[in-house]
Amino acid sequence: MISSITNRGKVDFMIYSGTLNSQMFLKFLRQLIKTGDRKIFLIVDNLKVHHSKMVTSWVKKNKRTIELFFLPSYSPEKNPDEYLNCDLKLSLSNKPSPKNSKDLKANLQNHMDGLTKNTKKVKNFFHHKEVKYAS
Repeated sequence: MISSITNRGKVDFMIYSGTLNSQMFLKFLRQLIKTGDRKIFLIVDNLKVHHSKMVTSWVKKNKRTIELFFLPSYSPEKNPDEYLNCDLKLSLSNKPSPKNSKDLKANLQNHMDGLTKNTKKVKNFFHHKEVKYAS
């Protein structure tokens, strides 16, 4: 899964199988700009995919609608989306273990659908001292 959150409580996510590659990341970025109503300033970590030539070129061509900001290396605490990931992991660990990948995907989808409706909770992810810069 890949996700994005805003300090206004909006959640965008995409569930996929396999490894995140440049094509999958670009699919997600296209989804973001399609559903966005203003320019997107996206905070990302230093995953190789985020720096790929394909992604860099696409972002350059779409600079009126999206801009990437890279966090310092090894600083997940500064990434607002990591707080969503922690919430997700806690929620999934409190449920019975899924019997198969279909059940796991359903649990993931249900939790993320719930977060898309709970803007107050998502806004709270930005209250941590390490991510106040993004609020």
